[in-house]
Formats: sequence, C-alpha cells, structure tokens
Amino acid sequence: MTDPNAIPDAAHHRRTALAVLGIVAAMLGLAYAAVPLYRVFCRATGYGGTPQVATAGAATRGARTLNVRFDANVAPGLPWRFEPETPEMAVRTGQTVTVFFKVRNMAGRDTAANAQYNITPDIGGFYFNKIACFCFDEQHLGPDETAELPVVFFLDPKLEADPTMKDVDSLTLSYTFFAAKPAKAASTAVATPKL
Repeated sequence: MTDPNAIPDAAHHRRTALAVLGIVAAMLGLAYAAVPLYRVFCRATGYGGTPQVATAGAATRGARTLNVRFDANVAPGLPWRFEPETPEMAVRTGQTVTVFFKVRNMAGRDTAANAQYNITPDIGGFYFNKIACFCFDEQHLGPDETAELPVVFFLDPKLEADPTMKDVDSLTLSYTFFAAKPAKAASTAVATPKL
C-alpha cells in the first residue's frame, strides 16, 4: 500500500512538466494559427461581410435587382486619393459587372498599398462574388501617378432563396487602402576575406 503523504518521485515530476509543456506548445500553435484560420473561415462563409472569390461568372441570371454602392477610403498616412468612378449602380443577380476605381498618388515618391474590403450588410458577403479585383494584389504607384483599378463581380442568384436577404435591397462594397509595409532591404554587402 502506498503512502498518500509520500513525496512524488522524479518520474512523476517529468511527466507533469512534459504535460504542461505540451499544453503550452499547443496553445502557442493555436494562437499562431488563429488569424489564418479565421481568414479561411470568413472567405468560406462570407462572415463579417467577406466577399467570395469566383473564377467565372454565374451560370444563370436571377430575377432580382439590388443597388450596389461603392465606398473608397484611404488610411491616415497614405498620400493617395481614391474614389469610385460610379458611386452606385443597379445590379441584377447573376449579371457580371465591371466597375472602376480611380486612385492617385499625391506624393513625390513611389508608394505601395494594400486594399482591405468588406460588404455591408454582412450577410451580403456570402453572395457577393469577385472574379477579379485590385484588392488581390499590392498596388504600386509612382510619384503623382494615377490609375484606374477594376473590380469584376456578380451577385449569386442563390441570394433570392435566402430569407435573411428578403428585405435587403442594397449592398455596399467598401475598400480601404493601407500603406504597404516596406520590404526588407536585401544585404548587398560582400564580405571581404581576412588576411
């Protein structure tokens, strides 16, 4: 019979330490995986107004028409002017639409930025499908350069069968450009051999 007041042996301490280290490692792994997993979840479900990405237009046209508004913003510190060419338009479900946004670098130097985007109301993100978008890639503009940036999208006709979309008659596609993080300069120094 073992004594309940006996001091645990070294093997017991090692097992406990390994278990605690395993739990800490698992928690760190989940912390690092949380952001990418959240992004995958949002893209798959449209959660938070995240639009879907499509490779082609809709196979059929729907019967419903919604008003789509376009919103353009620039984060503080980025010297760009950014606006939609068309502030809003009527879009029939299943219709492939191309819209353009105008952007201008107001600085006397090269700049780069990334666009973050969402759809409101949030439920609309599940039915808003982008085929092509400037927001998929980092944008670079030279000093005082202007550009027209296209977005090609369609509204999935399946939204007509969703009861939560019954009273929704307009969607807003919103973009905000943020300055890109500067790339780390590659070291070009050549080591000289010691004599």
